[in-house]
Amino acid sequence: MAAQVPTAYYLVLAAILFSIGVGSFLVKRNIITIFISIELMLNAVNLTFVAFAHQWHQISGQIFVFFVMVVAAAEAAVGLAIIIAIFRTRQTLNVDQIDLMKL
Repeated sequence: MAAQVPTAYYLVLAAILFSIGVGSFLVKRNIITIFISIELMLNAVNLTFVAFAHQWHQISGQIFVFFVMVVAAAEAAVGLAIIIAIFRTRQTLNVDQIDLMKL
């Protein structure tokens, strides 16, 4: 029988990934890196769902991850469309320079 990786290792990895996502979300000023940070945080949460689903031998956590991935894909499509529209009108992706109330 193969040795299994303890669930705590997955949770520590997910916490590290989530922390990196939060840190880069708060520090970075480029809208693309902010967008990637949100995706990293979503993937960290998905990792915890899968880890606990495996630990408790439940398929419901993995089904929930599937739905989160579907929503994340839709969010990525809409988010990138909004980012492209903002770049076309403002010629920048720096969130400090984007003011949607001004033309």
